[in-house]
Amino acid sequence: MTDSQSQIDQLFAEAESHSEERSPRRKRRGLRNTLIVLGSLVLLLGIGAGIAYALLSSSYNEVKRVSIEQDPSLTRPAETKPAAGTNAPLNILLLGSDSRETTDPTATAEDLNGFRSDAIMVAQISPDRKHMTVMSIMRDNWVTIQGHGEAKINAAVAFGGLPLAVNTVENFIGARIDHVALIDFESFKGLTDAVGGVTVHNEVPYTAQNGGGGYTFGAGEITLDGDQALSFVRERYAFADGDYQRARNQQAYLKGLMSTILSRETLGDVGKLTGTFEALKPYLILDESLDLPTAVSLGFDMRSLRSDDVRFFTSPTLGTGTSADGQSIVLPDQVELENVRAAFQAGTLNEYATTRAPGSEAPQ
Repeated sequence: MTDSQSQIDQLFAEAESHSEERSPRRKRRGLRNTLIVLGSLVLLLGIGAGIAYALLSSSYNEVKRVSIEQDPSLTRPAETKPAAGTNAPLNILLLGSDSRETTDPTATAEDLNGFRSDAIMVAQISPDRKHMTVMSIMRDNWVTIQGHGEAKINAAVAFGGLPLAVNTVENFIGARIDHVALIDFESFKGLTDAVGGVTVHNEVPYTAQNGGGGYTFGAGEITLDGDQALSFVRERYAFADGDYQRARNQQAYLKGLMSTILSRETLGDVGKLTGTFEALKPYLILDESLDLPTAVSLGFDMRSLRSDDVRFFTSPTLGTGTSADGQSIVLPDQVELENVRAAFQAGTLNEYATTRAPGSEAPQ
């Protein structure tokens, strides 16, 4: 028996022991709280792996893989050195794309070298594995891309594929990236429908202008179907602050999706769980090191994580500006970014996030 299978067996054993000690209502809660969450992106999207290892294994291993090994000549931040007996924080880069190449389920990993990422997020899993913090990086942040001078951060993939994108984000956050997942926005449609809809808290009422059906989204709690979810995460033209609100809406969607999938109704339905992963799989690419045993081990370590333990914020900026060659850009707040970098290195991004209210990423 592999370590991964043993960890899954232990999770179910824990769930069973909880059920013997508690009432039927608490039994279901105990089972929900101890079911494994399947590492990295799958964890980020809240997909619980409360299904047999053998059932998951073949499906997970069908996910496309890509190398993120960097050119050794590139400058990288120092590795985080944890104290003896403790874990290092884990940093997972999530890239989302709305490009034509990634809406094609038959595209290969190599086909993706030329696209520009539309959404960039870094999730840090704390050293104690009890917190996850997700920082959005606006795609127009003006940064240095090694070998290419200054450019928008989302151009790094086009210049040098995922390895250069990883290097550029590493230097932006001041810490190493451990794993990478690339996802096509088109998958959000299938993911949403697979769980029967996703409820989000919408801060700004608007009518979509991105050609996504012209949907009108009211303020407050709204439930999205697949087509509406795709429009919701894509929209930027309807907002006075454009990509700033788009980043907040993407965070709101992921938060809502996580809450839905970690609910008792979803975790107790194997069909929904497998359907959700199958909806995601054609549109997902992972780095080569994020194999199933690694993902299961991470999920095992994080089995006590709750949705309340996940925080979202956006990297600080000084607003928008214009580059020397006339591009509309976002100006990183380099002073405040030093605090972000220190938190990434120390594994305390969850503590830093408590100081960042929605909207604090832009000058007030």
